[in-house]
Amino acid sequence: MSLLRKFATVASGTMMSRLLGFAREMLMAAALGTGPVADAFYAAFQFPNTFRRLFAEGAFNTAFVPLFAKEIEANGIDGARRFSEEVFGVLFSVLLGLTIVMELSMPLLVRYLIAPGFSESPEKLAFTVTLATIMFPYLICMSLGAMMAGMLNSLRRYFAAAVAPVFLNIILVAVLAYAWYEGMDAVAVGYALGWGVLAAGLVQLAIVWAAVRHAGVRIGFRRPRLTPNVKRLLWLALPAAITGGITQINTLIGTAIASGQASAVSSLNLADRVYQLPLGIVGVAVAIVLLPELARALKAGDDREASNLQNRSVEFTLFLTLPAAAALLVMSEPIVRVLYERGQFAIDNSTPTVAAILAIFGAGLPAFVLIKAFTPGYFAREDTRTPMWFAAISVVANIGIALAVFPTMGAPGIAVASAVAGWINATLLLAVLIRRGHWGKDVPLLTRIPRLLLASAVMAAAIWYVKETIAAPYLASGSPLAIQASALAVVIAGAMVVYFAVAFGTGGASLGVIRRNVRRSKAARPADVSGSDNA
Repeated sequence: MSLLRKFATVASGTMMSRLLGFAREMLMAAALGTGPVADAFYAAFQFPNTFRRLFAEGAFNTAFVPLFAKEIEANGIDGARRFSEEVFGVLFSVLLGLTIVMELSMPLLVRYLIAPGFSESPEKLAFTVTLATIMFPYLICMSLGAMMAGMLNSLRRYFAAAVAPVFLNIILVAVLAYAWYEGMDAVAVGYALGWGVLAAGLVQLAIVWAAVRHAGVRIGFRRPRLTPNVKRLLWLALPAAITGGITQINTLIGTAIASGQASAVSSLNLADRVYQLPLGIVGVAVAIVLLPELARALKAGDDREASNLQNRSVEFTLFLTLPAAAALLVMSEPIVRVLYERGQFAIDNSTPTVAAILAIFGAGLPAFVLIKAFTPGYFAREDTRTPMWFAAISVVANIGIALAVFPTMGAPGIAVASAVAGWINATLLLAVLIRRGHWGKDVPLLTRIPRLLLASAVMAAAIWYVKETIAAPYLASGSPLAIQASALAVVIAGAMVVYFAVAFGTGGASLGVIRRNVRRSKAARPADVSGSDNA
């Protein structure tokens, strides 16, 4: 299976999840707008979601995956199964204890950590506490699920792990549709969404658990013990958790600061949903696929293959991310208008604020994606501490900038802080990889990047001209939604034609080169593993 096909497999599942996420946010914007119930739900959900990134995806897709992949290479499936059982016993016990402590401490956590700005509204604060209490057990499901997803990725079975998150949005869309059909009030919708999140966690865990069993790995529960393998994992996992969850840490900080202004939390989350589409499709796909592939190449002593993997991954991410960033910068308002401007959202007149936030996030999008392409270069070498320090630096920068600009800029200031922190982190990661000799000089990559930047700039200029002249009457807020959506689709299609024409015309991209660089013969899977690439 080629590297490009692996990226596509993971990206397809992520795309389904993100598109359904759009549907979910459109329904939520119409039902709740950017009012107090929306603020409460987003703040409450941000808490378990952040812990999921820290203790699940951050720690186990960066510390667990290389160890599991190397265990497969060294001791086969049986050795990998024993290792996973040791980790499962410890992980489940830690998660259970953490959940109990957090549930008991939730009133204090919400008041002083998650949303300190809500303390001025006792009803809003109490509702946030209740929703956070309902949703926090989602962490157990998603953390165990992330471990099993890491196992599947190491076994080169990407589909089940990629498609499982889709069910969160399927369930929440169903909840919102039912709420609309029944005419439920905003508070009732908030409660229904909270229980829907918990149900989605159980469904996602069941999907990856079944896929792992189908892959031939049956995990049994072992009494938690700090074996040498588990100690090694924990040594790597703490800094990996911080590094892998840096975006969520910055988002949590931003949420806490934004809670001091009405509607700021929900505005940030609605904009975040849009830019998460390219980030998830490209960045997450590359990070998930690249880490186990790098670990295997380094274990085999193939430094040339490892360097090629890194360079081609960066080339792939920039090829798709730069035009997405340019598009968000110049046409964020029509995008927000088509996606959200109806129902309570239109009444709140939230379009200008959300559009401004989205444009700023667009400026930081390439950095967020590059971070996901650079960090596997450290994690695959079992260096989780260097990226942790860089993540800490970016967090400090994020806090300082956010506190400085929020009083004057409001919610867009939080986005500015996040984007600047992302670029600081990405720059530090690349600089140290180069200094250590872990990033080989790649002339084709260096010559293509300026051409891709040129293609993106030409595309952005074309979008701006068409948006301000030809398409302006059709994209205006007074036009029917169908007209606005059609005009936006035409502009986007035209922009894609312009970008690809310039990119391929200037040599910034080449189908032949892409095929030669990513279609490589892979070693056969371990004999114990049967079935197709997609679980």
